[in-house]
Amino acid sequence: MGRLSVDLCGIELDNPVIPASGTFGYGYEFAELYDVNILGTFSFKGTTREPRFGNPTPRIADCPAGMLNAVGLQNPGVDRVIDTELPRLARVFHKPVMANVSGFSLEEYAEVCARLDPLPQIGWLEVNISCPNVHGGGMSFGTDPAAAASVVRAVKAVTTKPVIIKLTPNVTDIAAVAKACEDAGADGISLINTLLGMRIDLRTRKPLLANTTGGLSGPAVFPVALRMVWQAAHAVKIPVVGMGGVSGAEDVLEMLMAGAAAVEVGAANLIDPWACKKIIEALPAAMDRYGIKTLRELSRAR
Repeated sequence: MGRLSVDLCGIELDNPVIPASGTFGYGYEFAELYDVNILGTFSFKGTTREPRFGNPTPRIADCPAGMLNAVGLQNPGVDRVIDTELPRLARVFHKPVMANVSGFSLEEYAEVCARLDPLPQIGWLEVNISCPNVHGGGMSFGTDPAAAASVVRAVKAVTTKPVIIKLTPNVTDIAAVAKACEDAGADGISLINTLLGMRIDLRTRKPLLANTTGGLSGPAVFPVALRMVWQAAHAVKIPVVGMGGVSGAEDVLEMLMAGAAAVEVGAANLIDPWACKKIIEALPAAMDRYGIKTLRELSRAR
């Protein structure tokens, strides 16, 4: 048990730093740059039952202190992930990986989770009920406590893996949604996904994104994310994975002090592919500056 180690749903991580889904591919791409086994784990690209091309382009727009994206869950589908992506990952990453699962119905969530459940490579199922960039599913489940609970029950019925429900910030009462997920049997929650936003091209007078709206991420959302992690962590007893605008070691410490058990890093990976490695390497010095002996003491202080 090291100084940086933490526990996430009964599985020990060497450190709390987890690249977020959609910003780290299926991991092996980053293994060409550095040894990805330095990570606590990572959440791979959001996976659906069928392959998805995603939204039309343009899908990305810049904005102050962040970015907007409307990728739309582009992925090769669960069969391809099982047959091709995960075997490639196994050659370079030797820890349990977090599987991010998306869907458009209770049946799809359950089917994809059931397909992934037998794989020993999978440590956790992160079930995304919070994507703001698709129509007819995703965030519609995450904005209502009863709908969120229905997803939890459907998934828990088909899996033995720890189920972490990824929540949307686009709600008025995050604590109510978090508590509904806990009551329905979730093993953990993660938050926040992106905030809904848009930009307009002044020359064309039309939205910059083909989808009109997209998800805002980056340092601009960090204070909102920290507030929601605090509220959720004080509403439930299950572990919380905090994310949203994390870009440095001190951000990680703030998230842990707010009640997070582990921390996901998203947009920072798109700006600097070595971001997570740098954060992990900077954590001991940051802990020394604030008199923190081990990260577990922050969890105990919650």
